Amino acid sequence: MKIGYLHFLLFLVSFLSAYGNDIVVTWGDSDSGGDSSGVVLDSSGVGVSSHVSTIYSGNHAFAAVKNDGSVVTWGVSSFGGDSSGVDFSGGVSTIYSTSKAFAALKNNGSVVTWGDRIRGGDSSGVDFSSGVRSIYSNSGAFAALKNDGSVVTWGLSSFGGDSSGADFSGGVRTIFSTETTFAALKNDGSVVTWGNPRYGGDSNGVNFSGGVRTFYSNAFAVAALKNDGSVVTWGVPDRGGDSSGVDLSCGVRSIYSNSGAFAALMNDGSVVTWGEPSFGADSSDVDFSGGVSTIYSTSFAFAALKNDGSVVTWGDSSYGGNSDGVDLSSGVSTIYS
Repeated sequence: MKIGYLHFLLFLVSFLSAYGNDIVVTWGDSDSGGDSSGVVLDSSGVGVSSHVSTIYSGNHAFAAVKNDGSVVTWGVSSFGGDSSGVDFSGGVSTIYSTSKAFAALKNNGSVVTWGDRIRGGDSSGVDFSSGVRSIYSNSGAFAALKNDGSVVTWGLSSFGGDSSGADFSGGVRTIFSTETTFAALKNDGSVVTWGNPRYGGDSNGVNFSGGVRTFYSNAFAVAALKNDGSVVTWGVPDRGGDSSGVDLSCGVRSIYSNSGAFAALMNDGSVVTWGEPSFGADSSDVDFSGGVSTIYSTSFAFAALKNDGSVVTWGDSSYGGNSDGVDLSSGVSTIYS
């Protein structure tokens, strides 16, 4: 799983729905964004129910980008619900978040932040002068990839806000994250990691020879798909950081993850799993015959859509791992979780 919102396992206590003509309605815990009745979008007194193009969320607040590029926020003030002191002039292109802070990438390539200072709301010491291409985040820190391929970070030091020991020379192509770490894929196919060493911030000893195509991650571990179709993993061993018990030496098409397990879809349509057995790492009883087209996940379970339109599920039965009571034998086109 690419995490760079993601933020993996953010349990929101408020929910939001946008539909037709930029209409927005909110519900849930009123303090954490469920009540938007007091939000005003412009001087005419128009509320949050109109003029919104995109909405972003943290754990306890929302940020809405309006059609004119301005931003309005609501929810817990200290966690991003209050952006009254933030300069959004020039317009915002997109917003990123940690669990308790927001970062807005403006149209001119500059960045403004707000929310909990420790978890990324304070970027006062960060140099954005050369322009920012994109921003990535985990639960407590941000990493900004600049136009020149360099990277700047801020937020909780132990979560990757301090990248002083990371070598970004040669330029970075893209960045991925677990809940508390980052991994950067450099232009030459090499990898640099930082953040919590136990959860994937330390990749010393991992063999990246031949170059990495892309990363996948869960909350505790990282899996790198190499150019030759093989996979290397690191992080918490029993949450997917140790894949020594499965054959990932070649033929991997894509990887999927939940909070503590991985599932690799192979080129021949078969599936290989590893990590925490109760979360879906144990798929020994699952029938993948006929081939799998794609895989979906909840926090602790997986569902595989097979080539014939049927679905098989495994993992924690309370989280979708047991679908015995529903008919998924044919006709399924996609799955949502």
